[in-house]
Amino acid sequence: MNVVAQVFAVLAGLLHVLIFTMESVLFRRPQVHGRFRVRSQDLDAVRPWAFNQGFYNLFLALGALGGVVAVHTGHAAVGSAVALFGCACMLGAAVVLVATDRRMARAAVIQGLTPLVALAAALLAG
Repeated sequence: MNVVAQVFAVLAGLLHVLIFTMESVLFRRPQVHGRFRVRSQDLDAVRPWAFNQGFYNLFLALGALGGVVAVHTGHAAVGSAVALFGCACMLGAAVVLVATDRRMARAAVIQGLTPLVALAAALLAG
């Protein structure tokens, strides 16, 4: 896994830790749930879903970050596979987001750009 792929996998992981924090920890704040297009009156109904979704994002982040750590601790093939699988899942989620609601295109680009660059860098190098 080349350096560019590693850097962007780490950036993707860190971004998804932030998304986890927003969805699972800070979601009740109006400025946070508003970013997800959730109205205050719908918060009680949506909150359990957001909490769960946040953990999906955390687990993808841990895959990308843990994979890069594994690359640097003598497990290059396994680490690359885990990190790039996490990035592929992140990119897939971004595609589903924009396909579901075009108004979320900006969020999908934010969510999907770093894992896309990590995947492209890895594929073009190998």
